[in-house]
Amino acid sequence: MKAKCVWFLIAIISLAAPAFAGTRIMMNDGWSFKVDPASEGERSGWPSQMPAGAERVRIPNTWNIGPNEDYEGIAWYFLNFDALSAPPGSHIELHFGATFYKARVWLNGTELGSHEGGYTEYFFDITPVRKRTNYLAVEIDNRPGVATIPGLAMRLLSTKNIWYDWWHYGGIVRDVWLTVNQSALVRRQQIRTKIEGQSADVENHLNVENVSRVPIKARLRVTVYSPDGGAAAAPMEQPLTLAPGKSVADINFQIASPQLWGIDHPALYQMRAELVDSKGRLLDEQSATFGIRSIEIRDRHLLVNGERVRLSGMTRHEDSPSEGLAETQGTILHDYDEMKDLQVTLTRPVHYPQNPLVLDFADRNGILFVPEIPVWQFSEAQLSDPNVIALAKQQMREMIEQAGNHPSIFAWSVCNESETFTPGGRAYVKQMKEMIREIDPDRFVTFADDHLLDLTAPEESASFDADFIMMNQYFGSWAGPASDLPKALDKVNSFFPQKMVIISEFGVAGVFARNSVEGDRKRVEIIRTQLQEFRKRDWIAGAILWCYQDYKSHRNLWPGLTEGYVDHGLVDRNWQRRPSFFVWKVENAPAVIEADWNSGPYSQPDAFSGHVKRRPEEFLPSYPLHDYRLEWEVRDQYNTLLGSGKTTFTDLEQPQSIAGKWKLKGDEHNLSLKIRLVRPTGFLAAEKILNWHLVAPGGQNVQQMDSTRIAVPK
Repeated sequence: MKAKCVWFLIAIISLAAPAFAGTRIMMNDGWSFKVDPASEGERSGWPSQMPAGAERVRIPNTWNIGPNEDYEGIAWYFLNFDALSAPPGSHIELHFGATFYKARVWLNGTELGSHEGGYTEYFFDITPVRKRTNYLAVEIDNRPGVATIPGLAMRLLSTKNIWYDWWHYGGIVRDVWLTVNQSALVRRQQIRTKIEGQSADVENHLNVENVSRVPIKARLRVTVYSPDGGAAAAPMEQPLTLAPGKSVADINFQIASPQLWGIDHPALYQMRAELVDSKGRLLDEQSATFGIRSIEIRDRHLLVNGERVRLSGMTRHEDSPSEGLAETQGTILHDYDEMKDLQVTLTRPVHYPQNPLVLDFADRNGILFVPEIPVWQFSEAQLSDPNVIALAKQQMREMIEQAGNHPSIFAWSVCNESETFTPGGRAYVKQMKEMIREIDPDRFVTFADDHLLDLTAPEESASFDADFIMMNQYFGSWAGPASDLPKALDKVNSFFPQKMVIISEFGVAGVFARNSVEGDRKRVEIIRTQLQEFRKRDWIAGAILWCYQDYKSHRNLWPGLTEGYVDHGLVDRNWQRRPSFFVWKVENAPAVIEADWNSGPYSQPDAFSGHVKRRPEEFLPSYPLHDYRLEWEVRDQYNTLLGSGKTTFTDLEQPQSIAGKWKLKGDEHNLSLKIRLVRPTGFLAAEKILNWHLVAPGGQNVQQMDSTRIAVPK
């Protein structure tokens, strides 16, 4: 009853206001849930009346946490809510951020429609069926099939283990909300930018809808704000005569001397579109962020704003033990903060469209993304199935329309480890690429390929037509001996001498060792040795480790287990860091700090000196370092601060000298010096820790520890 009253108050506050601008009302509280193992809910009247025994839940929610952990099938969500009558002519929509997997939705006993796909937003117009007192019912089916996406991997039919390699968390896994508009609304902005000399051309393709039954005379006003909050261009207006239904409007302009979006300087602009009627009343407004940057492939190298980069990162499943796929903001930000401290600048985040919070983080913190739809290990028959192709296009279109303004996204991936070496597979990739080009002509199109080494000619593979190659390889585990990796990379180079390559997956699962500790030792060895091989080949522009954390699955588990968490991460299911975590952090630091003590009058060090330098261009990762800040501090055995300092470097193309000095009292027998190189975004880029210890009279013996040397237990 409490949640119901909260909704009632929100409705009063939101709908009683005289403003015409669109209103958004969150609807995450007050829900109930019930499983339906016999599929009897519809015929038992659940679309019209809540059944007995439903339990209270809060959205986002997945039922695969707790008593229904292993439940696969149909379940229902219900919500009773009160709403005041909206002003005359109001248009009300019900939005779902994501529901996994197939959903059917009823309001007041009337079926609104359905949606298939577990990771993208959709909505229904509820204007005709809304009442003062409303009853909402949502039926969800999380079962995979041959023609679902994600679906059963028929490539695995011979093993009789046709599953897919992550958990099918059923539920309303992202937010639910209502929008209330008057006669017209701004549905979406599609923003494209192109750098021309010292300015940037900006195109805004606005999707506008007249939701009334009569033509409307209106004006569209667009204002652009710079990254520092000021106006980036003069406000632009365009008169419109909107016929009932959907319309488009294009507004093009230039921004002089733009601030560019990049890895360490992720400058974000904001575009605010206001739709005003003939009397000057605000009908709707919509804001979108965007970035101005150039990302190109030239001579098999990746360039961001004209500067060559070689990047690295890791994948991450949207999966936590307490939340499943229905992750909260705190979980997402914790993991991505940690991944950024792990030097992540590139990722194909995982096999499915990401939570908007993830993409916002990447935009604000300079991570290049290659999002993917969950076509995982599909056979040629599946890739040739018209129903599968239609569903893949639907999911790809939804992902692009919802995420297309994010500057962090530089390419789209159409599948993973599928039979793209067959005629049907090549045709699938071609169709998807053509569709993507129609709606987003500026970004690259690719896919993750694990069959490059089986080819007898490059033309056999759809990778021949991809804008660049993403190569999944697991030498040292599934693919064969680790010693075969150099030969495999050389074959790819000989077959595709004009293609840039990103290693889209590498690593090792713990199942290839006797236990988790031994598995991580193998992981450490794989990280160190394989990064060395990638560095030798400058046409490899990036490397992505699989993966950040252990994740729930039915596959790749210890012998005898059919469910649990795959041992594959730098952190385990409880976010405990393995030794590989620290090795990855050091191996992927973009700079090196070298420093040593300088002795003072009492034999204790009273200064340090050294230098800091970026990784050379032939290293991986390697990219220009601009406006990095060096910070240092030294403390004694009582943790008393003896000295500190800060220096900012315009760039680190050449090694830069560093030094610091402090005063001694003479009784120090322990000193700790911490030197940190910090990115412009505030994340740690490199670190050096020196510890000094007086162990004998006269100060003759000194112990020194370098934290950049990570020892892994044997």
